[in-house]
Amino acid sequence: MEITDVRVKKLNSDNRLKAIAAITIDDCFVVHELRIIDGKDGLFVAMPSRKMPNGEFKDVAHPINQETRNRIESVVIEAYNNLEEPTEQPEPSSKEDDDDDASSSDEEDEE
Repeated sequence: MEITDVRVKKLNSDNRLKAIAAITIDDCFVVHELRIIDGKDGLFVAMPSRKMPNGEFKDVAHPINQETRNRIESVVIEAYNNLEEPTEQPEPSSKEDDDDDASSSDEEDEE
Protein backbone atom coordinates (compact mmCIF):
# COMPACT_ATOMS: atom_id res chain seq x y z
CA MET A 1 0.00 0.00 0.00
CA GLU A 2 1.27 3.43 -0.94
CA ILE A 3 -0.23 6.72 0.19
CA THR A 4 -0.02 8.67 -3.05
CA ASP A 5 -1.63 11.96 -1.98
CA VAL A 6 -2.33 13.77 1.28
CA ARG A 7 -4.48 16.89 1.53
CA VAL A 8 -4.72 18.77 4.79
CA LYS A 9 -6.81 21.80 5.68
CA LYS A 10 -5.83 23.58 8.88
CA LEU A 11 -8.69 24.97 10.91
CA ASN A 12 -8.88 28.37 12.57
CA SER A 13 -9.86 27.22 16.03
CA ASP A 14 -8.61 27.20 19.57
CA ASN A 15 -9.84 23.69 20.35
CA ARG A 16 -8.02 20.37 20.04
CA LEU A 17 -9.13 19.73 16.45
CA LYS A 18 -6.33 21.24 14.37
CA ALA A 19 -7.06 20.06 10.82
CA ILE A 20 -9.04 17.78 8.52
CA ALA A 21 -7.23 15.55 6.04
CA ALA A 22 -7.85 13.22 3.14
CA ILE A 23 -5.50 10.54 1.85
CA THR A 24 -5.36 8.76 -1.48
CA ILE A 25 -4.13 5.18 -1.46
CA ASP A 26 -2.46 3.70 -4.55
CA ASP A 27 -3.91 6.48 -6.75
CA CYS A 28 -7.30 4.72 -6.61
CA PHE A 29 -8.95 4.97 -3.17
CA VAL A 30 -9.62 8.10 -1.10
CA VAL A 31 -10.39 8.36 2.61
CA HIS A 32 -11.82 11.74 3.68
CA GLU A 33 -12.45 13.27 7.11
CA LEU A 34 -9.33 12.13 8.95
CA ARG A 35 -9.01 14.48 11.92
CA ILE A 36 -5.71 15.79 13.26
CA ILE A 37 -6.14 16.28 16.99
CA ASP A 38 -3.82 17.77 19.60
CA GLY A 39 -3.89 15.18 22.38
CA LYS A 40 -2.13 15.05 25.73
CA ASP A 41 0.85 13.25 24.12
CA GLY A 42 0.95 15.41 20.97
CA LEU A 43 -0.74 15.25 17.60
CA PHE A 44 -2.59 12.14 16.47
CA VAL A 45 -4.87 11.19 13.57
CA ALA A 46 -8.43 10.06 14.26
CA MET A 47 -10.13 8.00 11.58
CA PRO A 48 -13.47 9.01 10.04
CA SER A 49 -16.29 8.06 12.38
CA ARG A 50 -20.04 8.19 12.84
CA LYS A 51 -21.97 8.84 16.03
CA MET A 52 -24.08 5.83 16.96
CA PRO A 53 -27.55 6.04 18.57
CA ASN A 54 -26.02 5.21 21.98
CA GLY A 55 -23.72 8.28 21.72
CA GLU A 56 -20.51 6.35 21.03
CA PHE A 57 -18.43 7.02 17.91
CA LYS A 58 -17.55 4.16 15.59
CA ASP A 59 -14.87 4.36 12.90
CA VAL A 60 -16.29 3.95 9.41
CA ALA A 61 -12.87 3.39 7.83
CA HIS A 62 -9.72 2.34 9.65
CA PRO A 63 -6.48 0.38 9.27
CA ILE A 64 -6.60 -3.19 10.53
CA ASN A 65 -3.05 -3.28 11.87
CA GLN A 66 -0.76 -0.99 13.84
CA GLU A 67 1.87 -0.75 11.10
CA THR A 68 -0.64 0.71 8.64
CA ARG A 69 -2.08 3.06 11.28
CA ASN A 70 1.43 4.33 12.09
CA ARG A 71 2.21 4.89 8.39
CA ILE A 72 -1.00 6.86 7.81
CA GLU A 73 -0.48 8.92 10.95
CA SER A 74 3.13 9.78 10.16
CA VAL A 75 2.36 10.84 6.57
CA VAL A 76 -0.67 12.94 7.57
CA ILE A 77 1.09 14.66 10.48
CA GLU A 78 4.13 15.36 8.30
CA ALA A 79 1.86 17.02 5.71
CA TYR A 80 0.19 19.03 8.49
CA ASN A 81 3.54 20.19 9.87
CA ASN A 82 4.65 21.29 6.39
CA LEU A 83 1.64 23.57 5.89
CA GLU A 84 1.67 27.32 6.29
CA GLU A 85 -0.69 29.08 8.68
CA PRO A 86 -4.44 28.43 8.24
CA THR A 87 -6.20 30.31 5.49
CA GLU A 88 -9.83 31.07 4.86
CA GLN A 89 -9.52 30.95 1.05
CA PRO A 90 -8.07 28.34 -1.32
CA GLU A 91 -4.57 29.01 -2.54
CA PRO A 92 -4.51 31.19 -5.68
CA SER A 93 -3.30 29.84 -9.01
CA SER A 94 0.18 30.72 -10.24
CA LYS A 95 -1.14 33.63 -12.37
CA GLU A 96 -2.84 35.13 -9.34
CA ASP A 97 0.38 34.63 -7.36
CA ASP A 98 2.15 36.90 -9.86
CA ASP A 99 -0.59 39.52 -9.43
CA ASP A 100 -0.41 39.22 -5.64
CA ASP A 101 3.37 39.63 -5.71
CA ALA A 102 3.04 42.80 -7.76
CA SER A 103 0.36 44.27 -5.49
CA SER A 104 2.27 43.36 -2.31
CA SER A 105 5.41 45.08 -3.61
CA ASP A 106 3.30 48.16 -4.43
CA GLU A 107 1.97 48.15 -0.88
CA GLU A 108 5.51 47.93 0.48
CA ASP A 109 6.53 50.94 -1.64
CA GLU A 110 3.65 52.96 -0.18
CA GLU A 111 4.78 52.35 3.41
